[in-house]
Amino acid sequence: MEKMRIYEEIIKRNIEYEYLVQENKGLYRKNIDEIVSLMVETVSIPQRHVYIGGDEFPYEAVKSQFLKLNYEHILYVITCMKNNTTKIKNIRSYLLTALYNAPNTIDSYYQAEVNHDLYGF
Repeated sequence: MEKMRIYEEIIKRNIEYEYLVQENKGLYRKNIDEIVSLMVETVSIPQRHVYIGGDEFPYEAVKSQFLKLNYEHILYVITCMKNNTTKIKNIRSYLLTALYNAPNTIDSYYQAEVNHDLYGF
């Protein structure tokens, strides 16, 4: 339990938890809390591998990636969830995949949004 508490503090600091909640006027607090809980659980409980998008990844690689996530990554994942209209059958798996891939997809996502919004100007 102590290990989980320590990781929770680290993750909350990395994602600027208080600012993230305050900046969004508490609208996504439950979503943020769920994400933090999932991240804490994932990094606190050592295992041989973690399934991300149906593929096996070494636990240490997933742990490292999760501990690098910041405010922007969490907001990006929440935005993607909010904009998703397809049925998600396994929300835990979906969130793990979105969180793991966030650093690699965030820039392309926002570039595509800008391209879409500026099309025709």
